[in-house]
Amino acid sequence: MIDIYEVRNYLPHRYPFLLVDRVIECVAGKHIVAFKNVSVNEPFFNGHFPNHPVMPGVLIIEALAQTMGILAFNTLDMKYDANNWFYLAGINDARFKRIVIPGDQLQLRGEILRKKSGLWVFATEAKVNDELAATAELMIMKGALK
Repeated sequence: MIDIYEVRNYLPHRYPFLLVDRVIECVAGKHIVAFKNVSVNEPFFNGHFPNHPVMPGVLIIEALAQTMGILAFNTLDMKYDANNWFYLAGINDARFKRIVIPGDQLQLRGEILRKKSGLWVFATEAKVNDELAATAELMIMKGALK
């Protein structure tokens, strides 16, 4: 298990943009399972939507991308620093199946499909209570802060 304090060693993101609360399973080179606890206090709910708060789909994708970054760093047995970053490079076949609302616990899952020349490709899914909320094939690229 990787708690929030350790998550912050793998990701440069901080509040309000850190979207991974805990990792419950991470098998280097294979797959990862993490959680994002969705709170009514999230800043994006003020405008999306005030009378019917729904987590934006792009933030669900971002939470999945952050989770894949943790898997990639874990696979390489390294943490992020100024010379080691991953950037979202592509999104294929994103589908949204269920809205995500305050009080939900978003389960973030992904597995490595392939990696080559710094480009990693993952099959990902987000679920709430075993109900599919989103799926996407994500690509991240290893790079350095310039």
